[in-house]
Amino acid sequence: MKQELNVEKVVETMLVLMVEIPDGEILLRDDRIKHSWKVKIKPFLLAKYPLTQDLYFAITEKSPFTFKGDQKPVETVSWFEAIEYCNLLSQKAGLKECYSIDNDSKDVICNWEASGYRLPTEAEWEYACRAGTNEVRYGKIDKIAWYKDNSAAQTQEVGKKEANAWGLYDMLGNVWEWCWDIYDVKVYDSYRVFRGGGWSDPERGCLASNRRRSHPTFCIDDLGFRLARSL
Repeated sequence: MKQELNVEKVVETMLVLMVEIPDGEILLRDDRIKHSWKVKIKPFLLAKYPLTQDLYFAITEKSPFTFKGDQKPVETVSWFEAIEYCNLLSQKAGLKECYSIDNDSKDVICNWEASGYRLPTEAEWEYACRAGTNEVRYGKIDKIAWYKDNSAAQTQEVGKKEANAWGLYDMLGNVWEWCWDIYDVKVYDSYRVFRGGGWSDPERGCLASNRRRSHPTFCIDDLGFRLARSL
């Protein structure tokens, strides 16, 4: 990376980047099976931006990214790698880890009361993306998102488009973001949800309501993650 950060600076930076999201309720929908369900949201913290490459490298000393750049979002990382990063950063920050990982079975348990960093649930993610509205997009797409028509076929530095009403950037476009949830255990087993659309998606791919999924070992150049914390 061009500019290496020390661990203390990463911990300090993350504290500044976390935005408090108020409590509320969100209606989720799975168009595949025509099913809707309501989820109550407790107050939580969510990062202003998708995790950037400099913050990832400072903790892991790894840079698997396809499109290099300190302030570009992390991509080409699996769900498991995102979980491991959350625990590592929590350790460095002196916070209680959220995730317990069985190295044999690869089962992951989340302690929602822990003080450490974690992935948002997909309900938290969509609720934060909509920012108190019922709209599937929080502004005109070219003003808020990097997508197929304006991304130059790659990721772009975070925070260069307009934020939503709660001060969150790049919720749509740039990279999809891993969430905690299993998509459908009966049909897809351990596949995890990701949200938000990416740099290679057409306009219709960048909606607050869009849900996609893949195996937790899956990596691709338009899929990253954003950090959350419980309150």
